[in-house]
Amino acid sequence: MVGLHASDPTTVFLAARARIPGLVVADVERALYETRDVLRVLGMRRTLFVLPPDLAVIVRAACAEPIARAERRRLVGFMEASIPERDAAAWLSTVEADTLAALDRLGVAAATELTREVPALAEQFHFGAGKRWEGTVGLSTRLLFLMAAEWKIVRARPRGSWVSGQYRWSRLETWVPELPPTPSPEAGRRTLIERWLATFGPGTERDLAWWSGLPLGQLRAALASLDVATVRLDEGEGIALATDLEPTPAGEPAATLLPGLDPTPMGWKLRAWFLGPHGEALFDTNGNAGPTVWWDGRIVGAWSQRPDGSVVHLLLEDVGREAADAVEAEAASMTEWFEGVRVMPRFPTALQKELAS
Repeated sequence: MVGLHASDPTTVFLAARARIPGLVVADVERALYETRDVLRVLGMRRTLFVLPPDLAVIVRAACAEPIARAERRRLVGFMEASIPERDAAAWLSTVEADTLAALDRLGVAAATELTREVPALAEQFHFGAGKRWEGTVGLSTRLLFLMAAEWKIVRARPRGSWVSGQYRWSRLETWVPELPPTPSPEAGRRTLIERWLATFGPGTERDLAWWSGLPLGQLRAALASLDVATVRLDEGEGIALATDLEPTPAGEPAATLLPGLDPTPMGWKLRAWFLGPHGEALFDTNGNAGPTVWWDGRIVGAWSQRPDGSVVHLLLEDVGREAADAVEAEAASMTEWFEGVRVMPRFPTALQKELAS
């Protein structure tokens, strides 16, 4: 993996559980909120990731800073259109300063707590006039997202349990007093693409462009700065690190149940070589993966939870008795691990919802 997808808060826990024997919820919470070995930050494709600090600064330089600049322009534009008589940029700067001062007083606070301290955060504004996505939103939602994208604040422990996405907020410098220096954008993109190739390669340029969200010119410049080789894949021409051309030895077949948005199926745009004909049942129209069942390095089915928390699954092909028994055993193990907690995927698929009913 390069990092853990975190748009759905439960993915972080379930993706880690699938890879670390014996891991429990408290282990992940400790790393996120106590020792703070990993951070939840904005990353590739305007998506949240959980990353160690040394990789988080690379992602910041490679793709998060341009996203933050665009987000500020977008928010200022919405405010100007909604309240044209106001100097939106100056007013937002004042609200930001007040919000940071509130965090200095409170330490860690949820949006509702910050809004009590900074009433301007409760202001509603209109956006997207005439567009399909037209609507009204509270300033706190957009401004806190922007401040986190700009690395002024960071998502802390959520309100509620580990399945909650209602995060509290902290000043970044308070949460993690010492961070590695942020590299240049060029160096960040180079390192990020190198990490992808070392983890997911060989892959195609389409895979890399989709996963990274980088403009094609920036992606190709990063590739040109690396020692890479062209290889032949079923999908066409592929790219690999020149030092990583030897075949990877096959491991023992194993059954694994991965969560929605798991970093493995989300690592490629072109997935037929491990997905087969099951894409429509297991991914939404934007390419987001639902919960998947794996056997021997391939996706062979889907899983979900019933209202009582028990894990159920459906195999989409005949995988043989050994594999079916292994999947059944893993589903039972996962049911026990959940301890009655039920998770609802952020991007549910039709098959997952059918299984849950």
